[in-house]
Amino acid sequence: MTVNHTDSARVKTSAYQLRQQIRYNEFTSNTSGFAQGCVQGNIVILPKDWADDFLQFCLFNPKPCPLIGMSAQAGDFLLPELGENIDIRTDVPGYRLFKYGKLEQELTDIKSLWSDELVTFVLGCSFSFEEALIADGLEIRNISENKNVPMYRTNLACKTAGRFSGDTVVSMRPMQPKDAIRAIQICSRFPSVHGAPIHFGQPECIGITDINNPDYGEAVTIKDNEVPVFWACGVTPQLVLEQTKPPFCITHSPGKMLITDIANSSLAVL
Repeated sequence: MTVNHTDSARVKTSAYQLRQQIRYNEFTSNTSGFAQGCVQGNIVILPKDWADDFLQFCLFNPKPCPLIGMSAQAGDFLLPELGENIDIRTDVPGYRLFKYGKLEQELTDIKSLWSDELVTFVLGCSFSFEEALIADGLEIRNISENKNVPMYRTNLACKTAGRFSGDTVVSMRPMQPKDAIRAIQICSRFPSVHGAPIHFGQPECIGITDINNPDYGEAVTIKDNEVPVFWACGVTPQLVLEQTKPPFCITHSPGKMLITDIANSSLAVL
């Protein structure tokens, strides 16, 4: 059965219900706008001998890698602190397997790949603050056009930690300049899900040569009176992994997040 991704489904489906649909491959789409009110998370799964370096990388780079949860110990695939019966092996709509920095495979579950050596990291996602922007009357173009948010590689270097280094990936939402200022004010309240935008206007200043050709996700309409607004993005670790080349790593597919039971409102700091 395929789930009908209507506006009603976005509003009414709970986080637990959506995870159950994902677990049984009834939902395999991007998760922006679904299970409203709940924190969504980016996923990085690494062998335990790489975990300390990656944890340090997250602590050094909280804008692109805001850590909201991780395994209590290697081999744990349940994440009870993040939600009821969450099984990280099945409850993400899409996974990516990397070996030595190369994308090997995209999967809808990772049971066959699981081992007692693996440590899971869950990072905050910009989809969580979209709800606050919409509540303030701002349009989120990727939601209104039913697309995966556009994401771009930049020339903004992350701080190196152990074996991990690389540049920041950003997500983009077009807005009128006055709305971009309001977005900065709103998102500053949510540092656990990337916080305020890190740039707006002039994408070439951060190394983006073609705004209509994102590296991940889908292009959205940018109107004549709008500027592109960029947030640090949780896909950053995927670019870092390509450069660092651990022998084995699993991530979410861009736009396909873990839905937690944590309330977005609980992350607001002001």
